[in-house]
Amino acid sequence: MTTIYHNPRCGTSRNVLRTLQDRGITPTIIEYLETPLSSGELQGLIRNAGLAVRDAIRNKEPLFDELGLGDPALTDGQLLDAIAAHPILLNRPFVVTEKGTRLCRPATAVEEIL
Repeated sequence: MTTIYHNPRCGTSRNVLRTLQDRGITPTIIEYLETPLSSGELQGLIRNAGLAVRDAIRNKEPLFDELGLGDPALTDGQLLDAIAAHPILLNRPFVVTEKGTRLCRPATAVEEIL
């Protein structure tokens, strides 16, 4: 089973979804802006992708600066809570397959788990 945490307004996310579909894969699509993940779910997704929480947060999103999330004193828990409260802060797309979990930036990173 393949799952994509997708934002349809994001070009990279659309490209990854298209790659999956072109490979004959019909993934479960979770539009995480509509169905936000909890802090615990985010922690698991990010950990399974082998990333630090700071690697999974969109630091170019204006809200990142507004919330002061660049402060190095913030804990992973505080960052996860911020992403859970404001899902636009989650970098995308994440894809989960039987072979692993990846943040597919660049879009070609999806090939590693197909």
